[in-house]
Amino acid sequence: MSSNTDSKPDTIFGYEKQVHTGRNSIENFTETLKGIFFGPAIWVKETIVKPNQKDYNYYHEQLRRVPTVDQCYDDDRLCKWESNEQLIRDKLVDSNILSILRQRYEDCRIYEGPDGMRKCKPLYDIYEKAEENFTIKYGDLGVAVTAERCYAKQLNRMLWERRHGPVGTGMKRDDGF
Repeated sequence: MSSNTDSKPDTIFGYEKQVHTGRNSIENFTETLKGIFFGPAIWVKETIVKPNQKDYNYYHEQLRRVPTVDQCYDDDRLCKWESNEQLIRDKLVDSNILSILRQRYEDCRIYEGPDGMRKCKPLYDIYEKAEENFTIKYGDLGVAVTAERCYAKQLNRMLWERRHGPVGTGMKRDDGF
């Protein structure tokens, strides 16, 4: 049971005793009891648990990307289900990002007071761009979003932009004007 933490005179199984100079012996006795009770748990945590523990944050879970609906076969229902679930996860993440950006802008406006419109303009621009992108991707799909409908919407938008330019600029006329 010789480890680096046990070689110090004021440690018991890895628990560092609080050494109080000029205090009574009862506090030293209670610190020794704490070391006896908590020391083995600390030793197990530092020598067994921490070396074998994965080092990642629980809120940054990395899920593998599944094939998109255009990569699935027509009769592959499982692949289509997975792509729908992936789309729902992506929509939830994008929605939360949009909510965080909106909250940051509102907090900035409250904090800055009368100068909020001027000082929080960069945050507002970022929020507006994110909202526009969210609407481009998920707008007009309704609550029951499916990957096939979203993919069809993207195809229709791409075809529109190829024929008429960016959405919102109007249709090109055939006579060249």
